Amino acid sequence: MPDIVIAFFALGLFAGLMKSDLKVPVSFYDTLAILLMLVLGLKGGMALHGKFQPSMLPELLAVAGLGLALPMLCYPVLRTLVRLSPDNAASIAAHYGSVSAGTFAVVLTLVERAGLPVSPQTTLYLVMLELPAIIMMLLWQRRISGQETQGGVLHEALTSPGVLLLGGGVLIGYLYGPSGLEPLQTVLIGGFKTMLSLFLLEMGLCAARVCSPLPWKHWRLLVFAALAPFALAWSGIGLALWFDLPEGSALVLATLTASASYIAAPAAIRAAIPGADVGLAILAALGVTFPINVLIGIPLYQRWVHYFY
Repeated sequence: MPDIVIAFFALGLFAGLMKSDLKVPVSFYDTLAILLMLVLGLKGGMALHGKFQPSMLPELLAVAGLGLALPMLCYPVLRTLVRLSPDNAASIAAHYGSVSAGTFAVVLTLVERAGLPVSPQTTLYLVMLELPAIIMMLLWQRRISGQETQGGVLHEALTSPGVLLLGGGVLIGYLYGPSGLEPLQTVLIGGFKTMLSLFLLEMGLCAARVCSPLPWKHWRLLVFAALAPFALAWSGIGLALWFDLPEGSALVLATLTASASYIAAPAAIRAAIPGADVGLAILAALGVTFPINVLIGIPLYQRWVHYFY
């Protein structure tokens, strides 16, 4: 049986497709998103507490480099095969170079359930991949459009809520460690799976809304969103094998590279590239790629990774 959190996503997807009146209040969803980002950061910081070594830096820099490379690989495909405008191609490339915190939470839960070995710095992969892709595409879009780079755009990307919560959580978890965070263990850390289940229930509802009915006029984009995860996952697997990462870390990295952002990237792109239709990116990232990863992709990536271990 799949992990219980996947069942909540399936429930939300089914309810949405059946046109149910089921709704998760916006304020409650926003609270869940904040808590998930913070707890993910705290868990990563606690794992690093007392274990950070300078030898980890080459690996983390390589992961950040992957975050810079992925959008540049996606952009020509989106321009030539999917036939998007330069603005929309840059927007969607940024979303697919960046990563999904929701997908990360799902795969981290699966890794913990399966007891797969992970390195202490694994949670930092999310932080290292989240930002470079967005910044790279903002710089690329301004270059091809002949605009000067605006510091305000980069500032907005660097100070986005997701980046601040993840980075701040990692720092707090690293400084205080498990003993210092003991008062929060029951509510925050212990309640992580419950928060993730409710978050995925809303993600299922959102995916159904975005895809019902499917906009077939964008069939090329739908095909890209369906196939891209399986190709992008191999970049994560390749890097994991290069650095001889533990099996659990390799699965996390493969899943992250296969995912697409639908929280941090839309906010940055909407402000920075007014000519881009962010709705297309949400359709691809949340409506197609996220369900495929959660329902099909992650178990498949686990088999791929296990083959090498």
